Amino acid sequence: MEFRLLGTVCVDTLTGPLPLGPAKRRSLLAALLLRANTPVSMARLTDCLWDDDPPLHARTVIQGHVSRLRVLLTGADAEAYGVELATLGDAYVLRAPETLLDSQRFEELLMLAREQRSPADSVLMLKEALSLWQGPALTGTYASAPLQAAAQALEESRLATVEQLARAYAVLGEHHRAAAVLRAEADAHPMRESLAAALMTALYRSGRQSEALDRFHRTRRMLADELGIDPGRELADAYAQILRGDPEPVDARPPGDPAQEPGAGRAPAPRDGATTAPASNDVPAPAAPPRAPLVLPPTHPGTTPHPTDLLPRAPRGFHGRGAELTALSRAAAGEAPVCLLTGPAGVGKTALALHWARRSPAAFPDGRLYADLRGFSDTGEPTPLEVLREFLLALGVAPRRIPESVTGAAALFRSLTDRLSLLVVLDNVRDSAQVGQLLPGGADCVTLITSRHRLEGLIASDAAVPVPLDVLEPPDGTALLAGVLGEERVTAEPVAARRLAELCGGLPLALRVTAARLAGRPQWTLADMADELADERSRLTYLAVEDTGVSAALRLTVQQLPPDAVRHFTRLGHHPGSHFDPYTAAALAGSDPVVAAAALERLAAAHLVTEAGPGRWILHDLVRLYARGLDPAAGPDALLGVLDHYIATALAAADTAEPGGEPCFVLPDGFHRPAAVRDFTGRDAAMNWLAAEREDLALAAAAARTAGLEDRAWRIILLQWPHVVWRARDGWAPMLELALAAAVARSDPYAESRVRNLLGWVLSEEGRTSEAVALLEPSPGLARQAGDRLGEATALINLAIVQAEQGGLDVAMEGCGRALELARKEPDAHTEMLALQHLARMQLTAGRPQDALDSTRAAFELGPEHEEAARRVLLTTVSGEARLALGAEDEGVLLLDLAATEAERAGYDVGAVRALEALLRVTAGPEYVRRYEEAVRRLADGG
Repeated sequence: MEFRLLGTVCVDTLTGPLPLGPAKRRSLLAALLLRANTPVSMARLTDCLWDDDPPLHARTVIQGHVSRLRVLLTGADAEAYGVELATLGDAYVLRAPETLLDSQRFEELLMLAREQRSPADSVLMLKEALSLWQGPALTGTYASAPLQAAAQALEESRLATVEQLARAYAVLGEHHRAAAVLRAEADAHPMRESLAAALMTALYRSGRQSEALDRFHRTRRMLADELGIDPGRELADAYAQILRGDPEPVDARPPGDPAQEPGAGRAPAPRDGATTAPASNDVPAPAAPPRAPLVLPPTHPGTTPHPTDLLPRAPRGFHGRGAELTALSRAAAGEAPVCLLTGPAGVGKTALALHWARRSPAAFPDGRLYADLRGFSDTGEPTPLEVLREFLLALGVAPRRIPESVTGAAALFRSLTDRLSLLVVLDNVRDSAQVGQLLPGGADCVTLITSRHRLEGLIASDAAVPVPLDVLEPPDGTALLAGVLGEERVTAEPVAARRLAELCGGLPLALRVTAARLAGRPQWTLADMADELADERSRLTYLAVEDTGVSAALRLTVQQLPPDAVRHFTRLGHHPGSHFDPYTAAALAGSDPVVAAAALERLAAAHLVTEAGPGRWILHDLVRLYARGLDPAAGPDALLGVLDHYIATALAAADTAEPGGEPCFVLPDGFHRPAAVRDFTGRDAAMNWLAAEREDLALAAAAARTAGLEDRAWRIILLQWPHVVWRARDGWAPMLELALAAAVARSDPYAESRVRNLLGWVLSEEGRTSEAVALLEPSPGLARQAGDRLGEATALINLAIVQAEQGGLDVAMEGCGRALELARKEPDAHTEMLALQHLARMQLTAGRPQDALDSTRAAFELGPEHEEAARRVLLTTVSGEARLALGAEDEGVLLLDLAATEAERAGYDVGAVRALEALLRVTAGPEYVRRYEEAVRRLADGG
């Protein structure tokens, strides 16, 4: 058994790493290991797992994680290794021999290296110490302040060890090795002056004076540009000594003697905080004892004959590009290469990248990854975290083990790929910054990037090798036509085929569109098509430039479409989202879904739209730009039509998913009801639609805000409330903040109050209580100003919840009482029941069990039998606790057991934990203990 902190936090066993589960549990283990054999208080653990205000059930979650860790350690026979996770009062202690902890062995090896009299022995010890690192320390943990500080301290120790190893090499006269181990770290930490100074000296001593001086000037410029400071004494001295030709002599005594090490007694140089790569592979490390891998992806060498492959299908009919294919292969043969395929839109960059990537699968035994970064699309780019998540899942990382931050996910990706031979294709990149977190870490990995831009920043920072791509020569253009149409049809008219290739300007996209038109018209000759192209007098000019060349080629296809298909096509260009279905297309064009579906089929046959899945289509970004330009004046009407379609559909989904709720019942002025609205057969269908359309709904709301249609923007967002409530901690705050900005810009107190209610509740669920209070305090007054009684009641309830969490029970109960009065005046049973539910909980907390029991009875009398399970569970739990407080133990236990059983059946883990906690306070039956531990584990696994 081995505990690892120097990389992804894990527990390695003879059968592989233990399945630790979510980041919070991994963080808890890290906090205990950082203070191994020392009690760690509950307060300290809470600080390590949450920032700012922890949730109310923090202690319960921690207990659940501890319980699960004990089960995992017991299953791995931890006792045989002397490992025990014990409880000491309000603290936990993880007892384990120091030899099982990689950070302790790291420190022990450093101490041994300092004690060695032989520099060669010191080198062996230091290299073995650095071999323990599997990536950035504490990878996979929650980025709390205590854990970040610990990771920073460990990283500082690693960098100091790298510098010590370089000095040991220098003592042995192996200056080229010293330069090798320093270069990677100096590149990763360009403002750490001690690294730069040591690398300059090592380069000079290995006969590379010009490189040494270049390193100084690069570091000096960076210090001036980034920090506004001059080089420190250590860096300036190294520069001066190189200029004089007498860098400080190498001490012959052991490098482990602190009194003899350069810079002894000085304060350590400041760190730049950048994530670092493992020590350079230029220095061969001694063989280490075999260990279970950190995370064993299914593509790890020797584990499976089926490597990971995310590459899309390569386009049919690819031809030529011999020089570019050779250039890519030559560039990929370098160490840790980054290949950059550049050229104008439509020139065939993606086709070339996929063709090259599929030519030699054996060259990448661990697989091939692919991501379209949509850098030139107006439908929104995937975030780095989304791309990294897809990559990590493909590499075999369990979903719950993927870090929640971009930095953590990128570090895990680099760590996993460090020892793999992998191809990563990043398509349609906008700029160098877009790929910074997506580059793999291994020297045997190749990254192939396509872009319309030259990305000179990537060439400077990562030595990317550019491979420019131009239009096809006529012979290759003719061959592309033959690949699509067939050799016989092209060889029958060689002159016409060459003429077609010339008229298309060698642009592959234009050639493919022309070939598609010919393929659908077997009665046409190539000469007929060439004559038609020739009739366009400006054709050659248009095809000679970038986007307009694509427009000219696409115009030929659109001219062959019936008017109804053309109308739908032009309106699709104004769609703010990334996908569309017949309902969306109909709303954009002002038609009905049946007509729109027929038009989409026509467009798909002409290769103008692509079916991404059953009933869902997408537009290529260049085709979207062309379609939009066909009828720019239609933009406002098309946008308004699709926004109102989303409002109507989301309203239907919300009503189906949560009947009785009414977060947004007033339609906007000038609302255009769609010809048809999707019919949802039940809650599951409605919730699935809300989940699938979340991205497009966000894009539509943003487009509405940009167009000044704030009344649509906040409604589209607010109508997603069933999905928000179901997945409260799924990053809704930014979108709800956009809705709030739209409501404020509209000076609409009704909208502002409603949005504040939902956003405040989300913040409270995230544990951001102080922010929630500040947001919710104005909400009741805004609702009152708008004459929205139910909105005011909901605002008072949400505000009361966070006030109670902060200890203001009297104020909270008063607010719930006012909300109850408003709900009864309306009248609205749904809101009245909600107010009674929370009032009962507060009354019980205040020591008024009879009042709490009366409130729950009143709530139950309001609710129909099909009232949602969560509310029934919470009300039954309060009723049971109230009965216990009044001395009716048997009845209280019965009610609590009923609540727990229903919560477990509905998958409502929070409710199950609350009911079972109350049960365990009066009876410690083994069945209840087992059910409680299972519910806590499920809750912890859920985050």
